[in-house]
Amino acid sequence: MKNSRIINPDFQLLLNLKEQELIELFCDLREYILELHPESNELLYHTRALTAVFSISDKLSDAFCMLPIYTNHLNLGFNKGTLLKDPNKLLTGTGTLIRHIDVKKPSDYRNSQVKNLIKEAIDFAIKDMDKPTKSIGATISKIKTK
Repeated sequence: MKNSRIINPDFQLLLNLKEQELIELFCDLREYILELHPESNELLYHTRALTAVFSISDKLSDAFCMLPIYTNHLNLGFNKGTLLKDPNKLLTGTGTLIRHIDVKKPSDYRNSQVKNLIKEAIDFAIKDMDKPTKSIGATISKIKTK
C-alpha cells in the first residue's frame, strides 16, 4: 500500500538538491517506515544532515528511527539502537545510544531482518514513552526557512 503523506515543501526543496539516487532511496525508505507505522510523527531537521525522524510522539526523545541524508549517502538510524536486540548484527556505530544501517539499495532495508528491527524499535519507543501523545501521523518541520 502506497503512503499518501506528502513530503513537507521546505524539506522537499532541500531534498531536491541531493543526487537523484539518494532522493529515490530516501522516498522509498520513508514510505516503507510509514507503511510499518502510519501513526508515526515525522520530525524534520536540517543540521549536519537533512533528516526525517520518526517518533511515537511529537518529541525527539520518543523517536524510534531516523533517515539522515548526507552529501553522498543515507542511513537508517535507530535512536536507541544500543538498547535493541540485534541478533543479525545489522547495526553499526560507536555512539552511546544511536546505531545505524548503511543504505545503498532497497534490499538493504526491504527485508525481514530490518523489518523486525524497525518493529522492535517501534515497540521499544512505545513502552519507553513518558506520556501519551496528542500528535498522531503529523509532519512537524523544525527546518528554519529564511
